Amino acid sequence: MNLNTLRTLAIVLLLAASASAQQPAIPSTGFAGLDQYRASRIAVYFDDFGQLSRYRAANVALKPPAPGENRVVFFGDSITDIWKLEDYFPGKPYINRGIGGQTTPQMLVRFRQDVIDLQPRIVVILAGTNDIAGNTGPMRLEDIEANYASMAELADVHGIRVIFSSVLPVHNYTARAHDFFAQRSPEKILELNRWLKAYVPKNADCSYLDYFSAMVDDKGLMKRDLADDGLHPNKAGFSIMAPLAEAAIEKALASKP
Repeated sequence: MNLNTLRTLAIVLLLAASASAQQPAIPSTGFAGLDQYRASRIAVYFDDFGQLSRYRAANVALKPPAPGENRVVFFGDSITDIWKLEDYFPGKPYINRGIGGQTTPQMLVRFRQDVIDLQPRIVVILAGTNDIAGNTGPMRLEDIEANYASMAELADVHGIRVIFSSVLPVHNYTARAHDFFAQRSPEKILELNRWLKAYVPKNADCSYLDYFSAMVDDKGLMKRDLADDGLHPNKAGFSIMAPLAEAAIEKALASKP
């Protein structure tokens, strides 16, 4: 390697180091676990923000609804993702389109592919807890509410009834629950649920599914035995949610279009 080549290489390395030094560090949320999670998702956020690839093959393989089929899409984050619908709604044409960790902007990106294109009668939306936590960055309540409204309006255009599920309470009764609880303000959960309850009566094709009241304790937290980590329902939690969801679906199907 001659002297000119060495000089050129040195200049390139210096410029690269300078550019790297000027790049701002990823801001810390104050929660080590959340910081690690967000760092691990950088490739997703840049390459497939809505994670359209997650259900692409399953959506292609899914046949259109049969005549008279009351197809329902359960749409949400990890709480929906881990819910084994076939165990709680045997024989029902219910489709799970939950993706762990997602926020409402990510869900809005994939709403057409994972809801509209599947031609359901009803979509059951459970979202918002990860927005409060800041999984994809700080979120104002007004922006979360705007994303709720956008999903409802898209569904309405395509003749799909919307069941908005309340944001679930959280607890800090176990060691596993402390970080999840600290990231999710109970006050913000209550405010989002108040907004959803107020939004629904103004929109004929929307209804409100109140999981919160059935799962909250006298301290305003998730009942300890319903979620081992304070956030994700266990078998006991889903056993409470399933009949509430079924009743909401039956009521929506029976109402006039």
